[in-house]
Amino acid sequence: MTELTTLATFQCKQQVIRAVRFNVDGTYCLTCGADKKIKLWNPQRQLLLKTYGGHANEVLDAAGSCDSSQIISCSSDKSVILWDVTTGQPLRRYRGHASSVTCIKFNEESTMAVSGSVDNTVAFWDVMSRRQEPVQVLKDAKDTITSIQVTDHEVLTTSVDCHVRLYDLRMGKMTSDFIGHIVTFGSLTRDGQCYILSCADSTVKLFDKDSGEILNTFTGHESKDYLLENAVNEKDSHIICGSATVIIRQRIVL
Repeated sequence: MTELTTLATFQCKQQVIRAVRFNVDGTYCLTCGADKKIKLWNPQRQLLLKTYGGHANEVLDAAGSCDSSQIISCSSDKSVILWDVTTGQPLRRYRGHASSVTCIKFNEESTMAVSGSVDNTVAFWDVMSRRQEPVQVLKDAKDTITSIQVTDHEVLTTSVDCHVRLYDLRMGKMTSDFIGHIVTFGSLTRDGQCYILSCADSTVKLFDKDSGEILNTFTGHESKDYLLENAVNEKDSHIICGSATVIIRQRIVL
C-alpha cells in the first residue's frame, strides 16, 4: 500500500474542526469549527480567504454550490444558513429542524439544499425562493441522520438506527436496508452502482445499490465512538476512510 503523506497543515484556530469540505473543482476548501464559524481557504497556498460567522453554536457541516458563489452550512443551533461567498453575508436562515443539524448537501444544480438532523428527519430547502419552510421532510429514520449524499435524482441517507435509505426522486420510491450496525457515513461509487458504508463495528462495507447485496467488507481500522467518513477515488479502485488510530486506504476487490 502506498504511504500517504501530509501536503499541508492549516492552523485554523477554530477549536475542534467538525468538517472539511472542498468545493466542486477542488480549488478551495471550507473548515467548520466549534467556534461557530466557517473559514474559506486556498489549500494550495494555505491562505485564509474569508471567515463566515452567524451560527449560535458549533458548525457541523457545509457545502459549496456548483458555481462556488454560495455556501450552505448547518449547526448544533438547529439552523441551516445560506451564505454569499463574496460578501460573507447570510442570504437565508432556515429553522425547520427540532434539533442539531448534522449534515448538509446541495443538489447538482444547487437549487435545493438537503439537510439531516438529530431529530431523525431529512429536509429539502428551496434556496432559489424566499420560502422559509422546507419543501419536503422525510421522516422514515428512527434515529439521528449521520450523512447525506445527493445525485441528480437520488438521495442516500445513513442513520444511527442501523439503516441506509436510498430515495429515488424520479420514481418516488424509497429503498431501506438494515445493516446491523450504526452507519456513520455513506458514499456512492463514481459509476453509481454501489454504495460504501462506514459502520460503528470498525468495518467499511461495499453494497450493490440495486440488489442490496453486500459485495465486500473492509477491516483494519478502529471506529470506537467516532463518526468516521469514507470516500472513493475517481477510478473506483480504492476507498479511503478515517480511523480512530490511523488513516486506512483499501483496494476495492469484488
